[in-house]
Amino acid sequence: MRNVPSSGEPIDLIDLKFLPAWVKEDWSATRHAGFEGEEERAHWSPEGMERRPRPPRHRRDDERKPLDRKDRKRSRDFPARREALAPPVLPQLDVHFLPQAAAFENVAAQIKTGTAAYSVYALARLFLQKPERYHVRVKTKNASPLFRLGESNAIATNRNGLENSAFRVLRDNFYTTNVTLNDPIKGDFSSVARERTTGTLLGPTNHHGYQPQLRRLYEQRFSRRMTFTDFQRQIEIVSDPALVEQWKEEARKVTTFTTRQEEPPQTFNAETEAERHFREKYLPTLISETDEAEIDGVTSRKLSDRGIARVIENAARPLI
Repeated sequence: MRNVPSSGEPIDLIDLKFLPAWVKEDWSATRHAGFEGEEERAHWSPEGMERRPRPPRHRRDDERKPLDRKDRKRSRDFPARREALAPPVLPQLDVHFLPQAAAFENVAAQIKTGTAAYSVYALARLFLQKPERYHVRVKTKNASPLFRLGESNAIATNRNGLENSAFRVLRDNFYTTNVTLNDPIKGDFSSVARERTTGTLLGPTNHHGYQPQLRRLYEQRFSRRMTFTDFQRQIEIVSDPALVEQWKEEARKVTTFTTRQEEPPQTFNAETEAERHFREKYLPTLISETDEAEIDGVTSRKLSDRGIARVIENAARPLI
């Protein structure tokens, strides 16, 4: 288990109340006696029972027209009321929040030196306000395992999802990224192609680097969720001189990836080549199965596995 760096930030208890809110709360029945039955009386009053005539409803011509055979068939095939989509099934996990050691010692020291009483929920809220102050321990309730990526805090319930994000998470551990600049691009271009969802500039369609860049972006970001034909429909042509100049500056950059743990080191001229090498060389030994994992609070708010992230969020909501 990887240790999280201790936070040196002192925690101030001045905002907490001297006594829990439930201690000072007056729960006597007289507080609400004046309100009992008020809504019911208003609802069943004689004034409320009075009927008011409805304004006449004017039908359109198409409403009075009887449905022909084709319309009746369409109404059977496409019901007017659509069934609501079922909510996503969340993984079955036990979630525990653990205070970060340095933050816990800071709070304990302040409580020992003072004479004030603090609500347990108020103290819990104090830790959960900032993710640097706590860890999260998750444990499976059924036979389905958790998957963990090496010694990192990346966990998931789906192995494929973790494999797809592994290179992005651990790239700097295995490769050195080098960026160099080529000579400025020459030529007059009036437009540039751009991918709509990411805003990535691909260059003018008549530039020799357009097709390789188009294919590279598809392989890196979209190949696992759509066809190349569908991806091409997301490309737009923009006639903006500022974007053309921006593309020229970006196109000058050449990025290479050099291995850190091999002798002699290997260098790859494209990210897709480096990721392919990572999957073949390192990934098979990096993913492990476990039924329990502990991660730091910062990572717990950035998990790519939305199911685990939602379970943690639901567990923290009553406390904050």
